[in-house]
Amino acid sequence: MRVIEAGLIRQRIKDEFINANYHLNQDIKDALSNAMQTETDERAKDILKVLTDNYKKADEGVFPICQDTGVAVVFCEIGDEINLSGINLKEIINEAVSEAYTEGFLRKSMVSDPIFSRINTKNNTPAICHFDFVKGDKLTLYVMPKGGGSENMSIVSMLKPADGVDGLKELLINRIRTAGGSPCPPLVIGIGIGGNFETCALLAKKSLLRELNEKNPDEKLAGLEAELLELVNQSGVGPMGLGGKTTALSVNILSMPCHIASLPVAINIECHAHRYKKIEI
Repeated sequence: MRVIEAGLIRQRIKDEFINANYHLNQDIKDALSNAMQTETDERAKDILKVLTDNYKKADEGVFPICQDTGVAVVFCEIGDEINLSGINLKEIINEAVSEAYTEGFLRKSMVSDPIFSRINTKNNTPAICHFDFVKGDKLTLYVMPKGGGSENMSIVSMLKPADGVDGLKELLINRIRTAGGSPCPPLVIGIGIGGNFETCALLAKKSLLRELNEKNPDEKLAGLEAELLELVNQSGVGPMGLGGKTTALSVNILSMPCHIASLPVAINIECHAHRYKKIEI
């Protein structure tokens, strides 16, 4: 069994949360660059240029990409050949997040009580953690600072099986039009289909971890993603909700089996500052 030191895990998570808030992944940069080339609306083109200039400034390491440095979301894939005996992984993650947001001078956005006092925890903890067990001797972590504006425009809906693809399209387009400029388009849209109420939401969030230039391995879902992306970009919402044909950069779908009486669908919306980093230990 392979032993991984707690200090190494904590340091890597801390570093990548800071890194994610300053440096977009190359696939997002490429998608924004491509959108600038294909956008025909002049105002939309100008906005895309401002967004591009913004991430270039952030790359210099002076300011984060966005003032909303997000809720700390961590997906953990734990290999079955790893020995984590004596390590409380959730505790280590929260220590790393606290250090990243305090020492990295990132905005702390978590409140301890959601409905009454809403007092800030002052270190951006607790992190939202998801754990999965896989084969192998690696610990793989995806860290995602998830902004509140885009998250607020996300939705879970229990469709009827008879609604099918047409029901999904209607749900998505209504959500995009209702959201308008609030989630700061152009968007990356994660869609979870199947499972039940809570798992479809998790699928939608997890689908956002797939690179934008990576095709869905399921041919039917890949075709549906392309169709939905075209539909969203025909909505006219455009960059920052001010018109144009670049409302979204990508639609990513994950699905799983579900009950015969159900068609759970979740739409998790991400803004143009689509921030996540992958860690392999």
